[in-house]
Amino acid sequence: MVIRSVIDLNGFGIHAADGDIGMVEELYFDDVTWTIRYLVVQTGGWLADRRVLISPMSVREADWQNRCILMSLTQDQVRHSPNVDTTKPISRQYETEFHQHYGWDVYWLGRGVWENKYRSEDPQNPHLRSTKEVIGYHILANDGEIGHAADFLFDDESWQIRYMLIDTIQWWFGKKVIVSPTLIKAIFWAERQIAVDLEREAIKTGPEFDPKTLTK
Repeated sequence: MVIRSVIDLNGFGIHAADGDIGMVEELYFDDVTWTIRYLVVQTGGWLADRRVLISPMSVREADWQNRCILMSLTQDQVRHSPNVDTTKPISRQYETEFHQHYGWDVYWLGRGVWENKYRSEDPQNPHLRSTKEVIGYHILANDGEIGHAADFLFDDESWQIRYMLIDTIQWWFGKKVIVSPTLIKAIFWAERQIAVDLEREAIKTGPEFDPKTLTK
């Protein structure tokens, strides 16, 4: 297991067994198990610039140094996958059709991090979030605002988010710290804020992020 950066994953080339699929634009994760569920891939000209979802379950091999990932899919499978509008919330119905298309069990009935521990009657998936949307949100400690979400760090085996990277540059020049997503109390979408169950002093004195700990 190696810890990777969500932001660094943007722009990675995604390849099917028989050709290119496209490049990673953003990721969708769920805020219950904090696991990356989908890569949003811009397909470019071969599929009329269509955006498609690709699940980490289909990763065959990742070349982190050369920024590309080989999937156990074919271009034809991707071409005939259910259309999705990434500007709108992803519905549970779409997710079900998506998994049926690829012949996968739905993750919310799986095990471990591939099991969601909630059962919602909402036709949308209220726990599926975009990294492009959340990165940049302001951080609210128990005693006030402190910095913003600068990145998320995940492990490349389970694709589970292990840390949120907080940039506190407005308070302490150049200071970036990591906190566990288990300390996130709530996400306020309208206000673009993330509330964490920590005092500002605890964040200030928390472990400073060293990008050298990430293996490319």
